[in-house]
Amino acid sequence: MPPPFSGSTCSSSDLIHPPLNPESNIVAINVGGHFFQTTKQTLALAGSKSLLSTLFDSSQSDVPFIDRDPDLFSLILSLLRTGYLPSKAKAFDLQDLISESQFYGIESLLINSLSNPSQFEAFNLEKSLILPLNGRDPPAAITTTPFGSVHVAHGGKITSFDWSLQRKTTILTQFSAIDSLLALSPSVAAAGATDFSGLQVLDLDTGHVRTILNWENVTRSSSTVQAIGASSQFLFTSFESGRRNSNSIMIYDLQTFSPVNEIGHNEIFGADIDSAIPATMLNWVAGYNLLMASGSHSGPSGVQGNIKFWDIRTGNIAWELKEKVDCFSDMTISENLSAIFKIGVSSGEVYSADLRKLGDGNPWILLGDRMKVVNGKKAGAGGKIESYGNQVFCSREGGIIELWSEVAVENGGSKEGGLRLEERVFRKNVMGRVKDLGGGRVTKLAFGGNKMFVTRKDQQSVEVWQSTNKRPS
Repeated sequence: MPPPFSGSTCSSSDLIHPPLNPESNIVAINVGGHFFQTTKQTLALAGSKSLLSTLFDSSQSDVPFIDRDPDLFSLILSLLRTGYLPSKAKAFDLQDLISESQFYGIESLLINSLSNPSQFEAFNLEKSLILPLNGRDPPAAITTTPFGSVHVAHGGKITSFDWSLQRKTTILTQFSAIDSLLALSPSVAAAGATDFSGLQVLDLDTGHVRTILNWENVTRSSSTVQAIGASSQFLFTSFESGRRNSNSIMIYDLQTFSPVNEIGHNEIFGADIDSAIPATMLNWVAGYNLLMASGSHSGPSGVQGNIKFWDIRTGNIAWELKEKVDCFSDMTISENLSAIFKIGVSSGEVYSADLRKLGDGNPWILLGDRMKVVNGKKAGAGGKIESYGNQVFCSREGGIIELWSEVAVENGGSKEGGLRLEERVFRKNVMGRVKDLGGGRVTKLAFGGNKMFVTRKDQQSVEVWQSTNKRPS
């Protein structure tokens, strides 16, 4: 009797009808005239809804026959056994593998093996693909799902690419131009605009509008969308009245889209600049159970902004920072690094603030060396910054993307409990190979699976940067 993981195949001429023992843990399958042997436990890894889990029962007396390609099935079997595709899979077309995995009901296992966030290697990213968009409008918003499908708003259209980037679909919406876009699932997204009333929840396969969410403001004017965010339970939307004299953040149930709560409601009177700033970025901070809302405003005295952490249960602000000196051009939060990061609009410098030390005066710490400001130019205007995994990515003039990573540095000073304290130090690297460097100004950075997506000014396409990692040994 061969071992259960022999991986051997043989033609029907070699094995006409292998004897079956219903009590044995070893099973045989005839796929396209080739016989395979494996174990019931291996097939069980396909899941209860898979075709493979239904092949065997105690009354079975014959070898089950599946009229499919045996070479592709050998890859499917290897995927079940190890969680990875074997190296010989590179010789096969990816779409064939996807179709086969869908037939057997194990596409989720294939996705996990090829586009898993754990495979993301920031120092090993290379520009690998350009995704073209239809029409003349450059991308205005981009959103991803955890395993790498991506949706891009350009003009009033949304173009979607599945996790494999093989399948492309485009829908036309009611918006003249979409400014905010958030994926709620691989086939559903929330979209809004700063010149069109209401948040729309869209089916990205059909273009059907599932629901429209509006904010009833005091003046009964339109309610435009400034930002969208989500947690595992709630959908957050920052609204501003059409007359721009009031704003608020609405919280909806993510399943029913029923309103749950309203926070940060501001009615603007006179020159109250703080209340005039609607939240233009919403980020759920799961580890702290808080919603981070931030926004900025450019006026005669320069750019001012605020960052607020909201307790959505009580509607109270847990912590607030007013930005009056070198306000953020863009910002992001990393729970992995327990920090907020920003690009200063005036200096162009990158700063971090430790989430564990908020409330201790000015929280911002400069990363790297101080830059020189030339002729009063706002060096950080238009800069983009995003975090993914344990790294922070920052766009620079000339289309360059910097990668910031934390390095541990021992502090030679005090000790606590016999352990040396460590200070937080970040180092930067310029991303990509020489031929990948430069290009137009970066307008959006997004991440999903083991990929980074980049859009640039006046370009009707999306760059895909992918980890060239190999299967771990």
